[in-house]
Amino acid sequence: PAVTAIVLNYNGHGFVTESVRSLLEQEFRDLEVVVVDNASVDGSAAEVEATFGGRVRLMRATRNLGFGAGNNLGIRAARGRYIVLLNNDAVAAPTFVGEMVKAAEADSTIGMVAAKVLQYSQRDVIDTTGHLLYPDGLNRGRGRLERDEGQYDQCATALFPSGAAALYTRRMLDDVGLFDESFFLYGDDTELGLRGRLAGWGCALAPRAVAYHHYSRSVGAYSSQKAFYVERNRVLVLFRTFPLVLIILSPAFTAFRLALQTWGALTGRGASGKLAAQTSMFHLIGVTLQAYGSALAALPRVLRERWRHRLQQRIGTREFLGLMAEHR
Repeated sequence: PAVTAIVLNYNGHGFVTESVRSLLEQEFRDLEVVVVDNASVDGSAAEVEATFGGRVRLMRATRNLGFGAGNNLGIRAARGRYIVLLNNDAVAAPTFVGEMVKAAEADSTIGMVAAKVLQYSQRDVIDTTGHLLYPDGLNRGRGRLERDEGQYDQCATALFPSGAAALYTRRMLDDVGLFDESFFLYGDDTELGLRGRLAGWGCALAPRAVAYHHYSRSVGAYSSQKAFYVERNRVLVLFRTFPLVLIILSPAFTAFRLALQTWGALTGRGASGKLAAQTSMFHLIGVTLQAYGSALAALPRVLRERWRHRLQQRIGTREFLGLMAEHR
Protein backbone atom coordinates (compact mmCIF):
# COMPACT_ATOMS: atom_id res chain seq x y z
CA PRO A 1 0.00 0.00 0.00
CA ALA A 2 1.00 3.60 -0.57
CA VAL A 3 -0.34 4.60 2.86
CA THR A 4 -0.45 2.97 6.26
CA ALA A 5 -3.04 4.65 8.48
CA ILE A 6 -2.50 4.04 12.20
CA VAL A 7 -5.10 4.48 14.93
CA LEU A 8 -3.66 4.30 18.42
CA ASN A 9 -6.35 3.12 20.82
CA TYR A 10 -6.55 3.25 24.59
CA ASN A 11 -9.95 2.63 26.18
CA GLY A 12 -11.74 3.98 23.13
CA HIS A 13 -15.05 2.22 23.63
CA GLY A 14 -17.83 4.18 21.97
CA PHE A 15 -15.65 6.17 19.60
CA VAL A 16 -12.70 4.18 18.19
CA THR A 17 -14.90 2.26 15.75
CA GLU A 18 -16.09 5.52 14.18
CA SER A 19 -12.46 6.57 13.71
CA VAL A 20 -11.48 3.29 12.08
CA ARG A 21 -14.59 3.21 9.87
CA SER A 22 -13.80 6.70 8.56
CA LEU A 23 -10.44 5.38 7.31
CA LEU A 24 -11.93 2.28 5.72
CA GLU A 25 -14.39 4.52 3.84
CA GLN A 26 -11.73 6.80 2.33
CA GLU A 27 -11.93 7.65 -1.36
CA PHE A 28 -8.18 6.92 -1.49
CA ARG A 29 -8.11 3.12 -1.60
CA ASP A 30 -4.39 2.28 -1.68
CA LEU A 31 -4.02 2.06 2.09
CA GLU A 32 -3.88 -0.37 4.97
CA VAL A 33 -5.39 0.39 8.38
CA VAL A 34 -3.51 -0.62 11.52
CA VAL A 35 -5.00 -0.34 15.00
CA VAL A 36 -2.50 -0.43 17.85
CA ASP A 37 -4.24 -1.14 21.15
CA ASN A 38 -2.43 0.14 24.24
CA ALA A 39 -3.67 -2.61 26.59
CA SER A 40 -7.22 -1.23 26.81
CA VAL A 41 -9.37 -2.60 29.64
CA ASP A 42 -12.77 -1.46 28.33
CA GLY A 43 -13.24 -4.06 25.62
CA SER A 44 -12.58 -1.61 22.78
CA ALA A 45 -9.90 -3.83 21.17
CA ALA A 46 -12.36 -6.72 21.00
CA GLU A 47 -14.94 -4.26 19.65
CA VAL A 48 -12.60 -3.31 16.78
CA GLU A 49 -11.85 -6.97 16.05
CA ALA A 50 -15.53 -7.96 16.05
CA THR A 51 -16.61 -4.99 13.94
CA PHE A 52 -13.93 -5.00 11.25
CA GLY A 53 -12.30 -8.44 11.35
CA GLY A 54 -9.59 -8.84 8.72
CA ARG A 55 -10.23 -5.40 7.19
CA VAL A 56 -7.81 -3.94 9.74
CA ARG A 57 -4.59 -5.19 11.30
CA LEU A 58 -4.96 -5.19 15.09
CA MET A 59 -1.77 -5.05 17.17
CA ARG A 60 -2.09 -5.51 20.91
CA ALA A 61 0.50 -4.04 23.29
CA THR A 62 0.96 -5.80 26.63
CA ARG A 63 0.85 -2.49 28.51
CA ASN A 64 -0.01 1.15 27.92
CA LEU A 65 2.98 2.36 25.94
CA GLY A 66 1.81 5.97 25.61
CA PHE A 67 1.48 7.96 22.39
CA GLY A 68 5.02 7.79 21.03
CA ALA A 69 5.88 4.15 21.70
CA GLY A 70 2.40 2.99 20.69
CA ASN A 71 2.58 4.75 17.34
CA ASN A 72 6.18 3.61 16.84
CA LEU A 73 4.96 0.02 17.20
CA GLY A 74 2.57 0.61 14.31
CA ILE A 75 5.10 2.54 12.22
CA ARG A 76 7.67 -0.26 12.46
CA ALA A 77 5.07 -2.72 11.18
CA ALA A 78 3.75 -0.37 8.48
CA ARG A 79 4.27 -1.16 4.80
CA GLY A 80 3.28 2.21 3.32
CA ARG A 81 5.65 4.92 2.15
CA TYR A 82 3.35 7.43 3.83
CA ILE A 83 2.30 7.08 7.47
CA VAL A 84 -0.99 8.69 8.46
CA LEU A 85 -1.84 9.02 12.16
CA LEU A 86 -5.40 9.54 13.34
CA ASN A 87 -6.41 9.71 16.98
CA ASN A 88 -8.99 7.21 18.16
CA ASP A 89 -11.19 10.20 19.08
CA ALA A 90 -10.94 11.75 15.60
CA VAL A 91 -12.95 11.06 12.44
CA ALA A 92 -11.58 11.63 8.93
CA ALA A 93 -13.64 13.11 6.10
CA PRO A 94 -13.74 10.84 2.98
CA THR A 95 -11.10 12.86 1.10
CA PHE A 96 -8.75 13.15 4.11
CA VAL A 97 -6.04 10.64 3.10
CA GLY A 98 -6.06 11.58 -0.58
CA GLU A 99 -5.58 15.27 0.18
CA MET A 100 -2.75 14.50 2.62
CA VAL A 101 -0.95 12.38 0.01
CA LYS A 102 -1.45 15.04 -2.67
CA ALA A 103 0.19 17.65 -0.40
CA ALA A 104 3.07 15.30 0.44
CA GLU A 105 3.79 14.62 -3.22
CA ALA A 106 3.87 18.28 -4.22
CA ASP A 107 7.53 18.66 -3.21
CA SER A 108 10.25 16.10 -2.48
CA THR A 109 11.44 18.10 0.56
CA ILE A 110 8.11 17.70 2.39
CA GLY A 111 8.41 15.29 5.29
CA MET A 112 5.18 16.08 7.14
CA VAL A 113 1.66 17.21 6.32
CA ALA A 114 -0.79 18.91 8.70
CA ALA A 115 -4.55 18.65 8.28
CA LYS A 116 -7.38 21.03 9.03
CA VAL A 117 -8.75 19.60 12.27
CA LEU A 118 -12.15 20.86 13.37
CA GLN A 119 -13.99 20.24 16.60
CA TYR A 120 -16.22 17.18 16.44
CA SER A 121 -19.15 18.78 18.25
CA GLN A 122 -18.83 22.21 16.55
CA ARG A 123 -17.77 21.52 13.01
CA ASP A 124 -17.27 25.14 12.08
CA VAL A 125 -14.75 25.68 14.92
CA ILE A 126 -11.03 24.99 14.39
CA ASP A 127 -9.02 22.68 16.63
CA THR A 128 -5.75 23.09 14.73
CA THR A 129 -4.27 23.76 11.30
CA GLY A 130 -0.76 22.80 12.38
CA HIS A 131 1.01 24.08 15.45
CA LEU A 132 2.38 27.39 16.65
CA LEU A 133 5.25 27.61 19.15
CA TYR A 134 5.93 29.78 22.18
CA PRO A 135 9.56 30.88 22.70
CA ASP A 136 9.93 28.49 25.66
CA GLY A 137 8.87 25.34 23.77
CA LEU A 138 5.14 25.20 24.52
CA ASN A 139 2.89 24.68 21.50
CA ARG A 140 -0.63 25.71 20.59
CA GLY A 141 -2.85 24.75 17.68
CA ARG A 142 -2.91 27.40 14.95
CA GLY A 143 -6.40 28.84 14.71
CA ARG A 144 -7.61 27.02 17.80
CA LEU A 145 -11.20 27.97 18.73
CA GLU A 146 -11.51 30.32 15.75
CA ARG A 147 -14.60 29.94 13.59
CA ASP A 148 -13.59 28.34 10.30
CA GLU A 149 -14.32 30.91 7.60
CA GLY A 150 -11.67 29.68 5.16
CA GLN A 151 -8.97 31.91 6.64
CA TYR A 152 -6.36 29.11 6.37
CA ASP A 153 -7.53 27.60 3.08
CA GLN A 154 -4.88 29.44 1.06
CA CYS A 155 -2.12 28.53 3.49
CA ALA A 156 0.22 25.83 2.13
CA THR A 157 2.64 25.36 5.04
CA ALA A 158 2.71 24.66 8.77
CA LEU A 159 5.47 24.41 11.35
CA PHE A 160 4.61 20.79 12.15
CA PRO A 161 1.39 18.75 12.33
CA SER A 162 -0.71 17.76 15.30
CA GLY A 163 -0.29 14.08 16.04
CA ALA A 164 -4.08 13.81 16.20
CA ALA A 165 -4.23 13.92 12.38
CA ALA A 166 -0.90 13.90 10.58
CA LEU A 167 1.06 12.44 7.68
CA TYR A 168 4.77 11.59 7.90
CA THR A 169 6.79 10.38 4.94
CA ARG A 170 8.86 7.25 5.27
CA ARG A 171 11.80 9.20 3.84
CA MET A 172 11.77 11.65 6.72
CA LEU A 173 11.28 9.02 9.41
CA ASP A 174 14.17 6.98 8.00
CA ASP A 175 16.29 10.12 8.14
CA VAL A 176 15.47 11.52 11.61
CA GLY A 177 13.96 8.59 13.50
CA LEU A 178 10.62 7.98 15.18
CA PHE A 179 8.83 9.48 18.19
CA ASP A 180 10.75 9.91 21.45
CA GLU A 181 9.09 7.20 23.55
CA SER A 182 10.04 8.78 26.89
CA PHE A 183 7.51 11.61 26.41
CA PHE A 184 4.58 9.19 26.94
CA LEU A 185 1.90 11.85 26.35
CA TYR A 186 1.93 15.33 24.80
CA GLY A 187 4.82 17.08 23.09
CA ASP A 188 5.85 13.96 21.16
CA ASP A 189 4.59 15.48 17.90
CA THR A 190 6.37 18.76 18.72
CA GLU A 191 9.72 17.07 19.29
CA LEU A 192 9.51 14.92 16.16
CA GLY A 193 8.23 17.84 14.08
CA LEU A 194 11.03 20.16 15.16
CA ARG A 195 13.62 17.42 14.72
CA GLY A 196 12.37 17.05 11.16
CA ARG A 197 12.48 20.81 10.53
CA LEU A 198 16.02 21.01 11.93
CA ALA A 199 17.02 18.29 9.47
CA GLY A 200 15.70 20.43 6.62
CA TRP A 201 12.35 18.73 5.98
CA GLY A 202 9.34 20.89 5.20
CA CYS A 203 5.79 20.66 6.49
CA ALA A 204 2.80 21.24 4.23
CA LEU A 205 -0.74 22.14 5.23
CA ALA A 206 -3.53 20.31 3.39
CA PRO A 207 -6.55 22.51 4.21
CA ARG A 208 -8.93 20.21 2.32
CA ALA A 209 -7.81 17.24 4.41
CA VAL A 210 -10.40 17.58 7.16
CA ALA A 211 -10.77 15.62 10.40
CA TYR A 212 -13.16 16.13 13.30
CA HIS A 213 -11.67 15.76 16.77
CA HIS A 214 -13.04 15.24 20.27
CA TYR A 215 -10.48 17.45 22.05
CA SER A 216 -8.54 15.54 24.79
CA ARG A 217 -11.28 12.94 25.14
CA SER A 218 -8.94 10.24 26.42
CA VAL A 219 -7.23 12.26 29.16
CA GLY A 220 -9.55 15.22 29.68
CA ALA A 221 -9.07 18.79 28.51
CA TYR A 222 -8.23 20.04 32.01
CA SER A 223 -6.51 17.31 34.02
CA SER A 224 -3.52 17.11 36.34
CA GLN A 225 -2.02 14.35 34.20
CA LYS A 226 -2.19 16.53 31.11
CA ALA A 227 -0.75 19.56 32.97
CA PHE A 228 2.18 17.45 34.19
CA TYR A 229 3.12 15.99 30.80
CA VAL A 230 2.60 19.24 28.88
CA GLU A 231 4.92 21.20 31.17
CA ARG A 232 7.53 18.46 31.63
CA ASN A 233 7.74 17.69 27.93
CA ARG A 234 7.83 21.37 27.07
CA VAL A 235 11.17 21.55 28.92
CA LEU A 236 12.44 18.44 27.12
CA VAL A 237 11.50 19.91 23.72
CA LEU A 238 13.31 23.12 24.62
CA PHE A 239 16.60 21.43 25.52
CA ARG A 240 16.37 18.83 22.76
CA THR A 241 15.69 21.13 19.78
CA PHE A 242 15.97 24.86 20.56
CA PRO A 243 19.10 26.94 19.84
CA LEU A 244 21.20 28.00 22.81
CA VAL A 245 20.09 31.64 22.67
CA LEU A 246 16.44 30.68 23.21
CA ILE A 247 17.34 28.21 25.98
CA ILE A 248 19.12 31.05 27.80
CA LEU A 249 16.17 33.42 27.32
CA SER A 250 13.48 30.84 28.05
CA PRO A 251 13.22 31.42 31.85
CA ALA A 252 12.00 34.96 31.18
CA PHE A 253 9.35 33.74 28.70
CA THR A 254 8.30 30.96 31.08
CA ALA A 255 8.04 33.33 34.04
CA PHE A 256 5.78 35.62 32.01
CA ARG A 257 3.61 32.70 30.85
CA LEU A 258 3.36 31.24 34.37
CA ALA A 259 2.38 34.67 35.71
CA LEU A 260 -0.46 34.80 33.17
CA GLN A 261 -1.51 31.26 34.06
CA THR A 262 -1.43 32.08 37.76
CA TRP A 263 -3.67 35.06 37.11
CA GLY A 264 -5.96 32.76 35.14
CA ALA A 265 -6.07 30.28 38.02
CA LEU A 266 -6.89 33.03 40.53
CA THR A 267 -9.60 34.58 38.36
CA GLY A 268 -11.04 31.34 36.94
CA ARG A 269 -10.04 32.11 33.36
CA GLY A 270 -8.44 29.85 30.75
CA ALA A 271 -7.23 26.26 31.12
CA SER A 272 -5.42 26.96 34.40
CA GLY A 273 -8.57 28.53 35.83
CA LYS A 274 -10.66 25.48 34.93
CA LEU A 275 -8.08 23.08 36.38
CA ALA A 276 -7.69 25.15 39.58
CA ALA A 277 -11.47 25.10 40.01
CA GLN A 278 -11.41 21.29 39.86
CA THR A 279 -8.50 20.95 42.29
CA SER A 280 -6.78 23.88 44.00
CA MET A 281 -4.09 26.48 43.41
CA PHE A 282 -1.69 24.56 45.66
CA HIS A 283 -2.31 21.37 43.69
CA LEU A 284 -1.49 23.24 40.47
CA ILE A 285 1.79 24.49 41.96
CA GLY A 286 2.64 20.96 43.09
CA VAL A 287 2.01 19.50 39.64
CA THR A 288 4.22 22.17 38.05
CA LEU A 289 7.08 21.52 40.48
CA GLN A 290 6.74 17.78 39.93
CA ALA A 291 6.97 18.35 36.17
CA TYR A 292 10.17 20.37 36.56
CA GLY A 293 11.70 17.72 38.82
CA SER A 294 10.97 14.99 36.29
CA ALA A 295 12.36 17.13 33.44
CA LEU A 296 15.53 17.82 35.40
CA ALA A 297 16.07 14.09 35.94
CA ALA A 298 15.67 13.46 32.18
CA LEU A 299 17.98 16.28 31.04
CA PRO A 300 21.24 14.25 30.85
CA ARG A 301 19.61 11.81 28.41
CA VAL A 302 18.01 14.63 26.40
CA LEU A 303 21.32 16.46 26.07
CA ARG A 304 23.02 13.25 24.90
CA GLU A 305 20.30 12.90 22.26
CA ARG A 306 20.83 16.51 21.21
CA TRP A 307 24.55 15.87 20.76
CA ARG A 308 23.99 12.57 18.94
CA HIS A 309 21.67 14.17 16.37
CA ARG A 310 23.74 17.31 15.79
CA LEU A 311 25.09 15.98 12.47
CA GLN A 312 21.53 15.65 11.14
CA GLN A 313 20.89 19.36 11.64
CA ARG A 314 20.79 21.15 8.30
CA ILE A 315 19.46 24.55 9.35
CA GLY A 316 21.16 27.05 11.64
CA THR A 317 19.99 29.32 14.43
CA ARG A 318 18.96 32.11 12.05
CA GLU A 319 16.70 29.77 10.05
CA PHE A 320 15.19 28.34 13.25
CA LEU A 321 14.44 31.82 14.55
CA GLY A 322 12.83 32.58 11.19
CA LEU A 323 10.53 29.57 11.61
CA MET A 324 9.74 30.73 15.15
CA ALA A 325 8.87 34.22 13.94
CA GLU A 326 6.58 32.80 11.24
CA HIS A 327 4.80 30.36 13.55
CA ARG A 328 4.93 32.09 16.93
